[in-house]
Amino acid sequence: MQVYDNAIYENTKLSDKEIPLLSALKKYSLRDISCFDVPGHVKDQGVDVLNNYLGNHIMNMDINSSPTMDNVSNPNGIINEAQNLLAKAYKCDEAFFITNGTTQAIHAMILSMIRPGDKIVLPRNIHKSVINALILSGGVPVFIQPEFDEYLGISLNLDFNKVKKVIEENEDAKALFLLNPTYYGACTELKKIIKLCKENDVLVLVDEAHGAHFAFHDELPPSSMELGADMSAVSIHKTGGALTQASALLVNNKNIDVSKVRQSINMLQSTSASYLLMASIDGARYNLVENGQNQLSEALNLSRYAKAEINKIKGIKVVSTELKHNKGANFIDETKLCINTKGLNLTGFEVYDLLYKKFDVQVELGDLYNILALVAIGTTKNDIDKLIDSLEQIAKLFAKDGIVKQINPKQITPEIKLNPREAFYMEKESVEIDKCINRISGESIMAYPPGIPIVAPGELITKEIIDYIKTLKEKEAHLTDMKDKSLKTILVINDKDK
Repeated sequence: MQVYDNAIYENTKLSDKEIPLLSALKKYSLRDISCFDVPGHVKDQGVDVLNNYLGNHIMNMDINSSPTMDNVSNPNGIINEAQNLLAKAYKCDEAFFITNGTTQAIHAMILSMIRPGDKIVLPRNIHKSVINALILSGGVPVFIQPEFDEYLGISLNLDFNKVKKVIEENEDAKALFLLNPTYYGACTELKKIIKLCKENDVLVLVDEAHGAHFAFHDELPPSSMELGADMSAVSIHKTGGALTQASALLVNNKNIDVSKVRQSINMLQSTSASYLLMASIDGARYNLVENGQNQLSEALNLSRYAKAEINKIKGIKVVSTELKHNKGANFIDETKLCINTKGLNLTGFEVYDLLYKKFDVQVELGDLYNILALVAIGTTKNDIDKLIDSLEQIAKLFAKDGIVKQINPKQITPEIKLNPREAFYMEKESVEIDKCINRISGESIMAYPPGIPIVAPGELITKEIIDYIKTLKEKEAHLTDMKDKSLKTILVINDKDK
């Protein structure tokens, strides 16, 4: 066995009770165990290229269940202890480690609460994982059109009065599904909506993928669990510091059958869940509790500094707290910089590519009119200054005369003809895109990121939808999930099977 220096580990070692899973995993990796179990790479041996590139530390901590390391499918040891600490950190009753991203958490959340035929109220700007969860569960969507910002060309969050109206019109709705926040950082009046739902016996399920940091700073929007939501899914890897795919499902027990939640998670999660990912949740949780307030204060300060400096660049405007004048944006996550590029006559897609290819700057996404840059707990002032300098250079060197063509996706509100599960199982055919008007879509088509469906299975395809898809294709947006990657055709429900 190769010997390596553990001085760094010894000097930073915390109490086992503070990071039970991470600590136990590190100790296990240091033992001289002869391994005759999976994974097959074994300690320090088997795949030299991985040891050389990833390092022995990582390879030695990539383990499967053992007598002392607990089992995520039925935890009663250190995984259970770590999950309890996570629940305490998020001020909820139960927390479950999720190792296949918040997509899996959303699937488990909806599958455990929504039966075939149950109505679920939800915003139209949901992530594709929610549509797929409805295919799995057989739930019937009742969509609410979110508020819309004309200048930015982006959907915001839901208006309370719209939610109230739809809940009153659908007394048989089982649950309301919310975003907290949207991809661009907009949050609705979550407290009022949760109170409304409790008064009407409607469960509140929350996609908090981009709000995993909310619970750890008082200048950020409130987190759903502390406001009394029934369940939420958080991407701890997105804004909490854990490894990619490391997420959690959070539960308040009062209205929830927790055994059904566990059963749903075990149906969807591998029995060989990654200990590296689970341990990273344990470590990220500890950091957020101990250091989150200071680190997030620094992130907010950097974000505000970036906004002030970027707004000095001709043709570019950062829009964040200004959105609070709009419905559907009662709270704003200032760590998300929505940078509008229309004044340069460049699309967000073009600026996204320029930043990466010319300046080695990677932002979260580009859309028709904006780029989105996330300021996180690991962001430095040097990073921010590089972003500012790069945008200044783009404004000087690449700005074009004229005005970006204005497209208004607000008007695209697809009509539901079939619920997603029905559409998924029906016979389909590929039809030339211009001949798809008034046909029912058999697939999802979306720009990714953010992964919000332009059209989903079971929805009616209109001319507006086709025109919008063509515009995104012309602007070289990354369109995904469709069968025909060229989008010359769309998969639609066979007329004979309707």
